[in-house]
Amino acid sequence: VQLQASGGGLVRAGESLRLSCLVSGRTSSRYVTWFRQAPGKEREFVAAIKWSGGSTNYEDSLKGRFTISRDSAKNTVYLQMNSLKPEDTAVYLCAADSRIILSSIRNPHAYDYWGQGTLVTVSS
Repeated sequence: VQLQASGGGLVRAGESLRLSCLVSGRTSSRYVTWFRQAPGKEREFVAAIKWSGGSTNYEDSLKGRFTISRDSAKNTVYLQMNSLKPEDTAVYLCAADSRIILSSIRNPHAYDYWGQGTLVTVSS
């Protein structure tokens, strides 16, 4: 499985961005998940989507501003980020795994496949 994240950039506080994660190869992923990692901080769970059925899970503090979705025909998962804040600045990475279970989706160590990340910078 190969994952390619894109869509990052420099925006001002209050603006929006949409990230994309293209999933290719053996696309039997059970969950596709977005994490983020700010400089000097640990990798943080953002949101996950179950490929079959499309059920979603979010980090509580990001609910209402971030939305995860998928386009099965394009093998792509999106992360729509609205009302961005400077504290959202981080490298955003997508991850996938074909065996992961719901209780583990927030654990970055549970994923076998990772994209290269895309940098989001939010200026104040």
